[in-house]
Amino acid sequence: MVKTIINQVESNNDISLVEMLASKIWREHYLPIIGLEQVTYMLGKFQSTPAIKRQIQDGAHYHLVYEQDHPVGYFCYHFEDTALFLSKIYVAKEVRGQGVGRQALNFISEQAEAQSAKAIRLTVNKFNLETIAAYKQLGFETIDSVVKDIGGGFVMDDYVMEKAV
Repeated sequence: MVKTIINQVESNNDISLVEMLASKIWREHYLPIIGLEQVTYMLGKFQSTPAIKRQIQDGAHYHLVYEQDHPVGYFCYHFEDTALFLSKIYVAKEVRGQGVGRQALNFISEQAEAQSAKAIRLTVNKFNLETIAAYKQLGFETIDSVVKDIGGGFVMDDYVMEKAV
């Protein structure tokens, strides 16, 4: 298993790095699932520097994930009711399957416990089959199905998954 380093996003440079990682990872992973138009739209709406800054101002916690000094992913969460909502967790293709995501989820679980959250909740695209399988292997269960209009003629067609803390 690769040893990861997790740092909170604090500076404009960190935010720019998240935006760059999002562009790289989303284009690698989501093009076959949702297509270029929706990937481009969602990157602008949710993963651009202004969008990330707004999310942080609204209480989101962004973290960068490093392998040694090399940035390989990021995640974002916020607290809602009695759950930690994991809105983003993305790992670069070259380190998938090496325990990076699992280590990030361990960190996230620690944050949930520290805030007395009862569960970690997330949404995942219904056609993102490999990721759904990985979440199930990590103890997440599907609890709902949602279709959310995100503007621009696009929807997010997701499963809601949850894991008790």
